[in-house]
This record gives sequence, C-alpha cells and structure tokens, in this order.
Amino acid sequence: MIYLDYAATTPLDPEVKAGMERVWEIFGNPSSIHAAGREARHWLEEGRERIAKALGCRPRELILTAGGTESDALAILGVALSKGRGHIVSTQIEHSAVLTALKNLERLGFESTLLQPDAAGLIYPEQVAEALRPDTILVSVIAVNNEIGTVYPVKAIAELCSSKGVLFHTDAVQAFGTVPSRVEDLGADLISTAAHKFYGPKGVGALYIRKGIELFPLMPGKQEQGYRGGTENLPAVYGMGLAAEKATMVLPQEPQKLLSLRVRLETQLLALPEVELNGHPTLRSPKHVNVTARGADGEGLLLNLDMMGVSASSGSACASGSLEPSHVLTAIGRSKAEAKASVRFSIGRFTTQAEVDAAAQAFAEAVKRSRLAV
Repeated sequence: MIYLDYAATTPLDPEVKAGMERVWEIFGNPSSIHAAGREARHWLEEGRERIAKALGCRPRELILTAGGTESDALAILGVALSKGRGHIVSTQIEHSAVLTALKNLERLGFESTLLQPDAAGLIYPEQVAEALRPDTILVSVIAVNNEIGTVYPVKAIAELCSSKGVLFHTDAVQAFGTVPSRVEDLGADLISTAAHKFYGPKGVGALYIRKGIELFPLMPGKQEQGYRGGTENLPAVYGMGLAAEKATMVLPQEPQKLLSLRVRLETQLLALPEVELNGHPTLRSPKHVNVTARGADGEGLLLNLDMMGVSASSGSACASGSLEPSHVLTAIGRSKAEAKASVRFSIGRFTTQAEVDAAAQAFAEAVKRSRLAV
C-alpha cells in the first residue's frame, strides 16, 4: 500500500511508540494523592511540559483535550459562552469543527461573518479588518488549510486583532510539525493542536490559552484547571509530548524533504490533460497536493486509486461518507462536479520517491478509467 493521506492522520512514529511503552503500566489516577497517583501525575506533567516546550508556552497555558475538534470547540464555544453574546469572524474554508461550533452558537443568538477566500484559498488581514464590529469578541482563522494546504497570514491577523482588543484563535492542527507553529510564530491567543497529525497517538490534543484568558468550560470537572473534567489519558499525553518534541527537532530538515516530494508529485499530476491544482501555488504546506481532474467521476477516482494500492482522499477525513462536495473547493470557485472530481494527496515522513512516482502513474490510469465511466 502507498499511503498518501498524511493530512487525515499520520502513522505512529516508532520512537514515539517505544517511548509510550514506558508508561503503559502506570495505572494510577493522576489526581490521586497516593504513591501510584503521584507517579502518574509525574509522567503526565512531563508529557505536558514537552508539548509546552515544543509550542513555546508555559505548561499551565495548555489544556489537554481529546484532539483537534475538542480543542477548536473549547476555544470558540468557550470564548463565546464566557462573553454571553457577540459577533465572531471566521472563514468559509475552516475545518468542520469550527464551522459547526459557529452554527451552534448562531442558534444561541450569536452572529458570525464567514470571509470569502480568493481562488487560491487565501484570506487577507484587510478582509478581517473590514469584518470587525464593535461587538466582535473573537476571530478564528485556520493556520494551514486541511484540504488544499494554503498557508494563512495568521501572525498578521493576530497583530491586527490584538490592536483592536479582539481575541484571536487559530486551528493549527495541520500546521504544527509542518510549518513553524510556535506561539511566537502564530501570535494567537488560542491555538489548537492534535497529536495524530504529527506522528503521535490518536485521541489526544491540546489547546493553548494565553495567560489571563477565561473560557466557559464545556466539560466541567476538577482536572485541567476546571476546563476539561475527566481522568487524563496518560499514555496518549506522554506520546503527544514525545511526538511534539521530535516534530520540533526535525522541523529544520523535514519540510524540505516533503517539499521536494510534493513538487515531484504535482509536476507529474499537472502534466496530465485537464488536471488542475487547488490551493496557492507557493504559499502552501509542503505536504499537500490537491488536484481536480475535469470530467472525471470523483468516486471512481478514489476507488480506482484504492484498487491500485494508493490511499488518498477527496478532502477532509471528517467529511468522509458525505455526498456533498467539499465546502473548501466550492468556496474557492470550483463547481460541485469539479469539487467531486478532486483528490487530495498528502505526503509525510515515511513517503519515498518511488511511492510518489507510482502514485502519479496510478492517478493517470485512475483518471482515464473514471472519465470513461462518466
């Protein structure tokens, strides 16, 4: 199998897996005061400290969650419910976790403005500035789009929001481990991350909350400073810490390897007749290649690729099974038919040149077959 769906989830890094094995047998509850509990608390806080160091923040500024979706929800719903009312600015190309949270808030009387991206998927600080209102309480703009890989000017947007006294959140789930994503790089007040996007375990994430910001807790309890009740998943948290540490260590070199493979793949894909790139040509994550094959049957494309041993996707894994076209692709101007005839390839740490070349050949054959089926 050629796995080119790293944007959906990454394999667990062997070094992270080996490190997690050290804490599998530590069964104490980290909230208990006896020896077994204190031992569990020690390893839990070590994991938190590793994550915090990788993000460039204080350990107390991190709330451990079950993943990116919960981190996004806690940031957006937490801010809104703590304020009671107000206006939120976001974009049409956010992850479904953000868009669903905004829809739920609208049912409670909040208002939101979703900014329209350009054809390359970009959102500009000037758009945010124009959308701000006196009652705006939060701006949320994704750092790297999960479907097309476009990279957003979140630092500039964060500075704009700070100058206006408005909180800024960024979903950095696709960014961390691929592009510089420390607090100082992003400048945001709230930052969402998820371990399984950077070779850590599934089911664990974190929300950075700048010191002094108060949120309404969605899952009340004693743990996580009262923001997230429930006994923490010690092996997963420790694994996330190890994965974050390694992601930071390899960041100076790994993106260059990914970029080389991305260029190699997209050059072959775009050489095919009526195959077009989605996303910005240069301001794009080094691991994302999203293309539209005009005139092809989208479902047939993926099925044929799968039969030829290539794992790719039609967009966000969180929309898997949906009959609707990608909201990201329609937002940047693709028709519903074009959006359905699009494939996202995403490369990663264990991808090889041979796999990229074989995937490109398989895609050429899949396009040919799926066009005949239309």
